Amino acid sequence: MSNQKIVIGSDHAGINLKNKLIAHLKDLDVSVFDAGTYSSEPCDYPVIAKEVANLIVQNEYDKGILICGTGVGMSIAANKVKGVRAAVVSDTCSAKMSRLHNNANILCLGERIVGEELAKDITDIWLSTEFLEGRHLKRVNMLEN
Repeated sequence: MSNQKIVIGSDHAGINLKNKLIAHLKDLDVSVFDAGTYSSEPCDYPVIAKEVANLIVQNEYDKGILICGTGVGMSIAANKVKGVRAAVVSDTCSAKMSRLHNNANILCLGERIVGEELAKDITDIWLSTEFLEGRHLKRVNMLEN
């Protein structure tokens, strides 16, 4: 997990959890780039989601994490970018399966939905789970076409 380059972003409703996850990832020696927002002033989540999504599809970072109030808005916005597979996750099983079967490249979390410790567990599982490929590769490729 520590050799991955991660980009993370949030809107104002996810900034507290974003900052806690950044500290957690740095404790694990994960390379993290903070794409904003940097204050609790209201901002537009699609702007942050698009920036993170573009950095992922341009292969600047291995994976991305987006956080808003529920994770839903960020996932909708990020999934507009071709090549992104953003998954809203609020439990550890979904975190694992979104990587194993769907090769999700952006994890979306909701600060108002997921507590700090669960968010850390979800993130750790998500970052350490590899895509199975096999029969799932065909289906993931279908998403790109």
